[in-house]
Amino acid sequence: MSSRPSWTEYGMGVARAVSARGDCTRRQVGAVILDAQHRVCGAGYNGAYPGGPSCLRGECPRGLSDVEPGSSYDTGAGACHAVHAEMNALLDVDSRERLVGATLYVTTEPCDGCLKILRSTRIRWIIYADGDGGLVSLHQPFHKE
Repeated sequence: MSSRPSWTEYGMGVARAVSARGDCTRRQVGAVILDAQHRVCGAGYNGAYPGGPSCLRGECPRGLSDVEPGSSYDTGAGACHAVHAEMNALLDVDSRERLVGATLYVTTEPCDGCLKILRSTRIRWIIYADGDGGLVSLHQPFHKE
């Protein structure tokens, strides 16, 4: 008899599955929000706005530019048009009330811009993959535990 996955294993598994839809040639990121009752209330991946240019079809403005690696993703010729997975997951939530006590699972560390917005929600925990096979937990107001 096999055991059931923990809620963290479940949440990260769903986030990994969602990441497969990512529309970026550099990295595919997935995020899922489980409400306080452990039900999926939002999911998202990184990618362009609906109907926007697709990086996977070779339409990435950053990839087509000659900007230096590490240059701004938000301004200039190499600006990225993708919306981050965490923000798309928030946009997928049908009611802000479902965020009270919720946990966000994401396949990579959230950027400072996403953390700034997530601090304004009622999400209680963020759990992300650290790139070395481990997980990091952040508790509102999102300090590393």
